[in-house]
Amino acid sequence: MILNLVTSNEHKLEEYRNGLYPLGIEVKHLHVDCDEIQADTLHEVVLACMEQLKGDGYRDFILDDSGMFVPALNGFPGVYSAYVMQTIGCQGMLRLLDGLNRSAHFECCIGVCSDELGEFTLTGRSPGRIITEKRGEGGFGYDPIFMPEGQELTFAEMDMVTKNHHSHRGKAMVELARELKQRMEGKK
Repeated sequence: MILNLVTSNEHKLEEYRNGLYPLGIEVKHLHVDCDEIQADTLHEVVLACMEQLKGDGYRDFILDDSGMFVPALNGFPGVYSAYVMQTIGCQGMLRLLDGLNRSAHFECCIGVCSDELGEFTLTGRSPGRIITEKRGEGGFGYDPIFMPEGQELTFAEMDMVTKNHHSHRGKAMVELARELKQRMEGKK
């Protein structure tokens, strides 16, 4: 079986390939963009993109969207996490949180559209907090300022295996593999 990953991130492509290979699923790269919609949840963004791609004739694809949510900022940056990173970066986020509760969580919503296995979405979540200064050289985005719950390292300080174990996308990938396996076994 082949599923096409909608992404511009080569690291994400490799992560999906590694995660789905044990199921006998080949992951190919689908170079296509979705329109950015104004939405309140990642689930809404993923569903809108799935509908757009299906309307454009695409089938057998996976896509995801991720964001960081800070309750003290009413869930901001949330679905706007990428834009906020591009405009104010980690330093701007640290300034916004000065004097506020620093609890936060990352979410990753994955959408699958497969002629053989159906359509579904699922979400992975990583609770944690925003620390007071950047730490670590690895990762990207908010990784240098986010420390997952129960850990003493930021995502940027973790090796890839450890980060994937604690990250929102890593948790969503575990659920994705479980769901795909169940659906594939149901087809036998």
